[in-house]
Amino acid sequence: MTEGPAHGYGCDATDETDVAALFDRVSGELGLPDLVVYNASGFLMKPVMEIETDELVQQWNVTCLGGFIVGREAARRMSERGSGSLLFTGATACYKGSANFAGFAVGKFGLRALAQSMARELGPQGVHVAIVNIDGEINGPDHAHEIAEKGVDALLDPDAIAQTYLALHRQHHTAWSHEVDLRPAIEKW
Repeated sequence: MTEGPAHGYGCDATDETDVAALFDRVSGELGLPDLVVYNASGFLMKPVMEIETDELVQQWNVTCLGGFIVGREAARRMSERGSGSLLFTGATACYKGSANFAGFAVGKFGLRALAQSMARELGPQGVHVAIVNIDGEINGPDHAHEIAEKGVDALLDPDAIAQTYLALHRQHHTAWSHEVDLRPAIEKW
């Protein structure tokens, strides 16, 4: 794998035609991707009795259906080649649905199930599928208040997260990880 500058591309992950066109464009410009990370997610934090059906559907569409469409397109291309990594970004909600997080948990539970099924199906074809569960807030420009209140070590470092994704991608095929949890050392879990 060669490292070089990052390239950004946009598409509607819930639109099959748009996703296929994105993979065609990227493959034409850069070659078939070795690594695909699905990080898109809806976020719905409301009591169950206040969630509107269209809100839940939208959240699920982005978090789970989009993961399926992007994952399937990546799998079609990677399995033909017999190699590649498909990594999904999960959250604590992959494991438990907390009060006021039903709308978020539905999509993340589904994404985890999708990743498990894809890993079992695609692993023998040389495609590494894993899910990285982010358990905590990620440090960024909008987190000055949290840093002042809790300290910088209370937030996940984005570079450290990226290093974990890259390490997963580089794992030897005889020792693949499937689920990885990332959290700050001081996170209460």
